[in-house]
Order: sequence, then structure tokens, then C-alpha cells
Amino acid sequence: MVAGGRPAVAGWGMDSAIPTDPFAVSSLEALARLYEAPQPRVLAKVHPRLEATARAFIAASPYCILGTHGPQGVHCTPRGDAAGFVVPLDDHTLALPDRRGNNRLDALRDIVACPEVALLFLVPGVGETLRVNGLARITADPALLARFPANGKLPATVVLVQVREVFMHCAKAMMRSVLWDGRTRPPGVPTAGEMLAAHTEGLIEAAGYDAVAQQRLLDTMY
Repeated sequence: MVAGGRPAVAGWGMDSAIPTDPFAVSSLEALARLYEAPQPRVLAKVHPRLEATARAFIAASPYCILGTHGPQGVHCTPRGDAAGFVVPLDDHTLALPDRRGNNRLDALRDIVACPEVALLFLVPGVGETLRVNGLARITADPALLARFPANGKLPATVVLVQVREVFMHCAKAMMRSVLWDGRTRPPGVPTAGEMLAAHTEGLIEAAGYDAVAQQRLLDTMY
């Protein structure tokens, strides 16, 4: 066991987070040598606010993963409800009701200690995912809780996320995993090209991107 009661992991030093591996990648320079440089559009797609396509994607999403970190380490917790359960209050704020769970409160404890969070939104049948990074706080404001009833019950709290970054991930992971095999894309969910066009403020043209996106993904899958 190591400090905090967490078990030691084979191949990892007891007093260090660096694995005892002669091939370990332990610097940014070493990491960069193993990969090609990202295309400019990949860097340009990060957007600072919730514009129309991001809002539409979130409105169609019944499931997201909340990433947090705090004194007990890092946590990824599932969050789900009817599509649109996460609500944009404005272009820079998301409201996430905390539905009934096991009361471990891992993510909420993390947020109290450190407000940095990440959200990954999924829509069944859609290959793209939407990432949101920002700063979170927890509120028990009765007026805000009243906006999120479910089966006659209100959430105990609502997590408010101040959005710093919004960007779309391509469909490769979903295509490789065949996660949505047999599911079709729901109407009204923005395409990859539409999201990229919005997030890059016109640097990428939506129809042209979408016309070749499927074949490009297949050609660069592995």
C-alpha cells in the first residue's frame, strides 16, 4: 500500500509517480518525437463559449462524463438523464443537476477542493463527442434547484460550470469501438463540420468538411 491507502501498482515506484520503465516517456520533448504535429485546424477548433452548435449538441445529450481532481486523486463520474438535462444558462455557464446517487460525493468533494473540471458529452448514434473544460462551483440555491425537478424530486445541489473551452472530438473512437452499431444519428444534432465551422469562426467550411469526413476517418483510423 502507498500513502492514502491506495494499493501500489506493479511497475511503478513506491516513492515516485514515474514508472520503472526504460521506455517511459517522461518529457514533453520525448512525447513530441513520437507523434506528428497536429494540424492547424485541430488547434484552432477550441472555442471559448457555448455557441449555437455546442448548445444543440448538449441539448441532444442524455449522458456525459464529469472529470474532476482533488486531494484523493482524480475521478471520472457518469452523469445521465433525459436529453438536455445539462442546461446552458448563458454562453459561458452550464448547470448540471446532481441526481440521486450513492452519496460518495467523489466529484463534489473534488470541486470543493479544486474547481477545475472537464465534461465529455455523448449522443447515442453520433460519432462525435463534445468536450467542455472550465471551473465549477456547487450551489443549493432554491430558485435554481426548482428548475430541475425529476419524478417530483429536486436535486440536492446543482453544479455550475464556468466554461473556458469547448471543442468537438471526431468520430474515430466511436467508429473503432462500434459503440453505436445499429444506432442512427438523431435529427437536429449538428454535424462535425457545422461544429468545427462555428468553433473556428469560419476557418473550416462545414459542407466541404462533412463531404469528405467519413472517408478521411476511415483512411486514418489506424
